[in-house]
Amino acid sequence: MPGQLFKAAAIAGAAEANEIGFLENPVTALELHIQAIKNVCDQTGIPIAKIEGVFSTGWSTELCEHLGITPKYIDTTAVGGCSFEMHVHHALAAIHSGIIDVALISHGENGHSRRKIGGGGSGNYGAGAGALSPAAEMSMAYGLGGAPSNYSHAMVRHMHRYGTTSEDYAHIAKVTRDWATLNPRAAMYSKEKHPFGGPITVQGVQESRMISWPLTILHCCMVTDHGGAVLVVSPKVAAGLNNKPVWIAGAGESMSHGNMLEMGDFTATSARHSAQTAYTMAGMGPSDMEMAMIYDSFTITVAITAEMLGLTPPGEGHTLWKDGHAAPGGKFPVNTNGGGLSFNHSGMYGMPLLVEAYRQLSQTAEDGVHGDKGKQTDARTCVVNGTGGSLSTTGTLVLMADD
Repeated sequence: MPGQLFKAAAIAGAAEANEIGFLENPVTALELHIQAIKNVCDQTGIPIAKIEGVFSTGWSTELCEHLGITPKYIDTTAVGGCSFEMHVHHALAAIHSGIIDVALISHGENGHSRRKIGGGGSGNYGAGAGALSPAAEMSMAYGLGGAPSNYSHAMVRHMHRYGTTSEDYAHIAKVTRDWATLNPRAAMYSKEKHPFGGPITVQGVQESRMISWPLTILHCCMVTDHGGAVLVVSPKVAAGLNNKPVWIAGAGESMSHGNMLEMGDFTATSARHSAQTAYTMAGMGPSDMEMAMIYDSFTITVAITAEMLGLTPPGEGHTLWKDGHAAPGGKFPVNTNGGGLSFNHSGMYGMPLLVEAYRQLSQTAEDGVHGDKGKQTDARTCVVNGTGGSLSTTGTLVLMADD
């Protein structure tokens, strides 16, 4: 039974930049933002001038200036890849309180292009700044020197506690690639699109290049270019859309640590808490979900998160993929666009989760551009979870298709 905030706000539309992935011609992050914003406004019929709130990971004021709008609400929450799920949560609150009717959530990140055109660290810490943060200095002595090493620690601990193997997680990479081969927009759609694209096997995952034991390269996400934009609107605006809305039934956010050395349990994340908040708001639970979009920066990320979302018992997250439930044609589809592992991952993957959840629930995921035959599911409910930092921050949404 939907909760009291059901139909308080809806995702009016979701779109991406014109070109995404491993782009041959470099683009700026701003270009990716602006292309996606234009596309979502065209999709919904909501003109840019009607946008009243702007939510992004630090870009909001610059976006307002480029778009020529004077907002009533500005949000620059930036806590990693889950920021965009949190933006939806914040937009829901702003709309329900009557402050705004139309909220823009925007993302543009040239993770691939900036290798060619430059860019990197900012502030006191980071690339080129000449200093490491105290947290990084403390962590490196324990082998926590970057994302792959951090997540490999989590996988090893999960294997030790539950008796799983790296091969168990390799099924996640294989099944996620199966979804990517149904998505022409996916970076790894085919060998014609990318030399390492097309179907893969569990054995191939295990035999691919080692990055940080036990993570081989196919256990890890890509680094690409991506731009995406979502419009969240009030019910009165939703009633006049060009397309179907998707309703926000529940939302929650949480964090467990900043520095991974402060993580109390390498096999559990704050998604347990953000999900419970979202389920409670929605008046639903894991058994009511028919599909999931889960952050998959690494295979271990999505496996642990599935457990935190209550989709499997502890230690059994990988079985959704190994037993075929999450695969095309399975009873519980997960990451139907190909995920961060095979679709796109620019650095913060939370926006593609929202875009794909919208497409699936609005029945627009299979149209010759956004998906080949077999990509569209019949799911009516979806749990979306983003993860930020090193298994640190999480944002969870419960979304429902329109009647």
